Amino acid sequence: MSNSIPISVRGYKKLEEELARLKEERPAIIQAIKEAREEGDLRENAGYDAAKERQGMAEARIKYIESRLALYQVIDLDKLGGDKAGFGATVEVEDADSGAVKRFTILGPDEAEPSLGSISFLSPVGQALLGREAGDEVTVNIPRGSVTYEIISVTFEGAK
Repeated sequence: MSNSIPISVRGYKKLEEELARLKEERPAIIQAIKEAREEGDLRENAGYDAAKERQGMAEARIKYIESRLALYQVIDLDKLGGDKAGFGATVEVEDADSGAVKRFTILGPDEAEPSLGSISFLSPVGQALLGREAGDEVTVNIPRGSVTYEIISVTFEGAK
């Protein structure tokens, strides 16, 4: 388990779908490179450069996803529960200075989307929240300094 990476069922399926989509795009990328190559001089061929860059990024992402799939420990969020923050928990916190209330869902590093309210358990905030419960205070060092949160609630809502 030390090498395993927790991921939700939804996160795992999303990565599998991305992998399938990337593999389906391969022939189109190869065709775009072929067509651009046929246009002649490759030194000043923006279409060729763009297609090669797209191919490189797609292949790198395919390799990354394929290398990670074997490492994942898929966890059904519907089966999680408890009072302490952990993988799959949604933690509502209040910023001690500003009074702003935030909600963080703690997930794995490959499925966290901070802009949508999910964070990695490896992030500074995720690490500070792990094992904590409602009423606890945590101070987190973040890029803009440190912030102190009071935990309002810890819930396990399952897959959204």
